[in-house]
This record gives sequence, C-alpha cells and structure tokens, in this order.
Amino acid sequence: MKRRTLQIGSELEKAINEVLARGLADPRAKGLITVTAVEVVEDLSAARVMVSIHPEEHEKLTMHALVSASGYLRREVMKRVHLRLMPVLIFKLDTGLKNQAKVFELLGKIAEERAALEEKGPATEQSEDQSGESGAGM
Repeated sequence: MKRRTLQIGSELEKAINEVLARGLADPRAKGLITVTAVEVVEDLSAARVMVSIHPEEHEKLTMHALVSASGYLRREVMKRVHLRLMPVLIFKLDTGLKNQAKVFELLGKIAEERAALEEKGPATEQSEDQSGESGAGM
C-alpha cells in the first residue's frame, strides 16, 4: 500500500472509532465495537473496516447493524475527515484477536502439561532407565 492510502486509513480508523464511541441508535448494535484496521483501496473508492466485537454472542446482530448504518457512519466520518471522495465503508469482522486468544490459550495449556510432565519426569525416566538396562544386558 502506498503511504497516502495508509495515512487515510489511519484517519478513517480514528474517525470511525470516535463515531462508534458515541453509540449507534440501532438496538442491534450491542457490546464493545472496536475498529482494528482500515484498508483503503488505491483509488479511494472503498475502505474495508475491520471490527472486533465483544462479547462474541453480539457479533452477528452488531455486524448487521453496522452494515445497515454504513451510510450514516460514512456521513459522520465525512464531517471529521475532509476528502474529495469519501470511500464506501465495507465492514468485516476481525477474527484475528479471537485467533490470537485461542493460540495463547493453547500455549498456556501446553506449558501446564510440560510443567506437569517435568514434575513426574525424573521418576519415570529413572524407572525407564532401570528397565532398559536390564534388557540391554541380556
């Protein structure tokens, strides 16, 4: 991406977060909505707005609310970001944070299992060595 589109994406992200912080009138928009990234296409005709929604059970309805409110959000963002052509806002659910949380959870479980094995490990290694030595002598 070019520097200009990155800069515009950053400005749009800030403006959209400001508008969302004030809240949406749509009752479907529940939970904490955070814009995690905005990717603007080269010709500035569209911007993919990646959002994170917590808690997870509100994701589906809140995404419908955001898509329905995209025109309103675009107009509100136009008041804050002055561009000749305001990109169409396309909302996408960002699952990166969920995936990251799952990875950290799995890494935590692996660390716990390793710690448990290390506690049991010296006793089982000694018994394996003793049984292995008696078999090697035959």
